[in-house]
Amino acid sequence: MNRKTRFVRHCVLLIAALFASTTYAFQHALVPDKPLILIGASYANGNTPLQQDLQGPLQGISVGAGDYVDLGMALTRFGAKVRNEGQGGATTFSRVTCNPVCGTATWDSYSTQLQRALRRVTLFDANGPAGYNADYVIISLSNDCLHSDSFGIDQALTSPCSLAEQHASLDRLIAVGQEVLDLGMKPVYARFASAEDLDLPLFAQLSGLSWAMTNEQYDAFGELYAARIRQELPGAILVNAWGHFTHGGDGIHPDEATAMRAAFHFLRAIYRDQRHH
Repeated sequence: MNRKTRFVRHCVLLIAALFASTTYAFQHALVPDKPLILIGASYANGNTPLQQDLQGPLQGISVGAGDYVDLGMALTRFGAKVRNEGQGGATTFSRVTCNPVCGTATWDSYSTQLQRALRRVTLFDANGPAGYNADYVIISLSNDCLHSDSFGIDQALTSPCSLAEQHASLDRLIAVGQEVLDLGMKPVYARFASAEDLDLPLFAQLSGLSWAMTNEQYDAFGELYAARIRQELPGAILVNAWGHFTHGGDGIHPDEATAMRAAFHFLRAIYRDQRHH
């Protein structure tokens, strides 16, 4: 290797090192000092709940038999401190699973998940509770209306949500966001992925579901969701976190790269909000 070649190689290595260190510093500059609260369904946390007697909906499974990077994991890879109370399979309301038959173990509602998370970040002084060590609550997408096992009743008795049922679901989601605002924190939501990036029939087939939303139903529900959050929760943050989406093979859950991009988008949105307030 001659002197010129060595010089060029050293320059390339130096530029690569500077780029890597700058990227690392930029990413970590986005991370808030306080913990992030995360609630939701399997995008937030791939684990379904297990109770003390080891009973749980869907037998306590985890997405991909544990081989899945959820949003909580992705956020921590960037250095964020995450108090994750999400539950894989959850809806905004508490329910049992009916896949393949109805059981007794339940998922927590989003409101209960929030209350659990608040316990984790409560500050105390000599007089008792004195506030919360968190400024942002990420409220991840739910299973409401998505498929035949999202109602807590026999799948044979279910059908796609009416417009009134969709609004009722969004009422519950918005109520949780308003509760967050009333506590002096800020709710952070994500827009839906585009249905064309999912494979909802494949998801239904692999999950033992009687049906899942059509692409048209999914996209329409996502637009209604975004419109109501913008209109009714002007203090919330709405992030296009799933805009470039590749599923991991099951038709619905993000692959690792998608989850990492989503985490980055959430952190960037929170960073920008902090800079303006």
